[in-house]
Amino acid sequence: MVKAYPEEFRRDVIAVARKSDAPVRQVARDFGISETCLKRWLRLADRDDGVVSGKPAGGGGESVELREARKRIRLLKQENGILRRAAAYFSQSSIPK
Repeated sequence: MVKAYPEEFRRDVIAVARKSDAPVRQVARDFGISETCLKRWLRLADRDDGVVSGKPAGGGGESVELREARKRIRLLKQENGILRRAAAYFSQSSIPK
């Protein structure tokens, strides 16, 4: 069975891997994940951010406006998820016991 990691953990690992001068293998080992898993996360993050090897994804076929719209949609989905969790949390605390 594949172990699912929280999205926050993934974002943190990706940020460290991108900023670090250490090899991917070392970053993966430090966080207790496989090197293959981290490489996949980085590849997916690059695709989501519209960057592949420092070049725009799609060889320039995708417009800048479309890439930015996709980034904005992804951000709005994350914000929506946070607001849903907050609403659920606060609605539970207002239930009389």
